[in-house]
Amino acid sequence: MNWRDLQVWKKSHLLTKQIYQITRGFPKEERYGLTSQIQRAAYSVPLNIVEGHSRKTAREFLQYLNIARGSLEELRYLLMLGCEIDYISIPDRENLESAAAEVCIMLDALIKSLQRGKANRRKVEISKS
Repeated sequence: MNWRDLQVWKKSHLLTKQIYQITRGFPKEERYGLTSQIQRAAYSVPLNIVEGHSRKTAREFLQYLNIARGSLEELRYLLMLGCEIDYISIPDRENLESAAAEVCIMLDALIKSLQRGKANRRKVEISKS
């Protein structure tokens, strides 16, 4: 399976494109401030999914998924801040937050699935001993 086949990657990639669209309307003086930070937090999510998927072990993949999860929470905070300082409209924030929540659920499910797989492999190894 290729990382492009992962639904969580597809959703996070779409969210990143939406963030870039929204931040085009941010003030020019925020170019190296909030605009840059919110874009980095957004693209960090699919980027870490891609990098983790390319690793050789589930443990490494989990590490990158957890980084993606942290970046997603950073993005959610920045969306809240952007709305509170009137850079992001309430409807846009609600749409982006909804998309972020969906990615969060998918990431958490993938993390739990990989953790269960690791636990099951350990049980098999112990029973073979």
